[in-house]
Amino acid sequence: MIKRTLFFSNPAYLSTRNQQLVVNFPDDEKVEKTLPIEDLGYVVLEHPQITVSNGLLMKLVQNKTAVITCDKQHLPCGFLQPLVGHTEQTERIRYQLNASIPLKKNLWQQTVTAKIDNQANHFLSRGKNALRLKRYVKEVKSGDLGNQEAIAAAYYFQNLFDLEGFSRNQKGVPPNNLLNYGYAILRAITARALVGSGLLPSVGIFHHNKYNAFCLADDIMEPYRPYVDAVVYDIIESGCQIEDLNTRIKSDLLLIPAIDVVIDGKQSPLMNAMSRTTASLYECFEGSRRKILYPEF
Repeated sequence: MIKRTLFFSNPAYLSTRNQQLVVNFPDDEKVEKTLPIEDLGYVVLEHPQITVSNGLLMKLVQNKTAVITCDKQHLPCGFLQPLVGHTEQTERIRYQLNASIPLKKNLWQQTVTAKIDNQANHFLSRGKNALRLKRYVKEVKSGDLGNQEAIAAAYYFQNLFDLEGFSRNQKGVPPNNLLNYGYAILRAITARALVGSGLLPSVGIFHHNKYNAFCLADDIMEPYRPYVDAVVYDIIESGCQIEDLNTRIKSDLLLIPAIDVVIDGKQSPLMNAMSRTTASLYECFEGSRRKILYPEF
């Protein structure tokens, strides 16, 4: 089932009644709205004057709904997740923590290979030459000792957008702002799926920064990044201004959880595909599987 994404950019009072999310507005002329909580996958809270009842937060967490808060720059900065995401969570975390270094290196090799291959296929879909990226795919070794991921990413972004002098930098010129927003949404999707699979998003297979609470999410989202890039590419091609994250652009980026991807030969919404990816990751930790299931662009 495809879960809905709700985005609140104006002052609002959010509460719950009869398993429904109830939305009231300070403006008395606006009519109260209700939505079934079971249909919600993501709730994005952007405006600082949004009030959320604790009863609603409890029901959203129990429904495994990702609640995302935004900072003053309107970028996602926080993510509310349940303490218990799976009935076998303790056992699954034990497998994750006991994963050997050779296994982690192999899983990271698979992840980087899938990412670069998806970048190459995104190039091909835009009529661009992907021969160099396809070569990088073949050069990824265990643990990516040659750092092909960074080499491929530099080439990829230098040639993806038809914008003079563009380079990928979080604080760089547009469309970096669009990419930052899209990747933040993708990170929340990944963290939600990892928790649902009983894994710790903070313990990565490659990323291990002690200040990063989402190391594993940052690992697993890598092959999915080209889908965000594709959405941003289409926004640029539409001709709209990209200096600011306006409502239209955010609406397009907030559709990322529901865009179709191909995984295991079948079409699936990205949020569902991510759950299959994280489930396969657990099976690799547990030993019943050797390959992570990633989508093919």
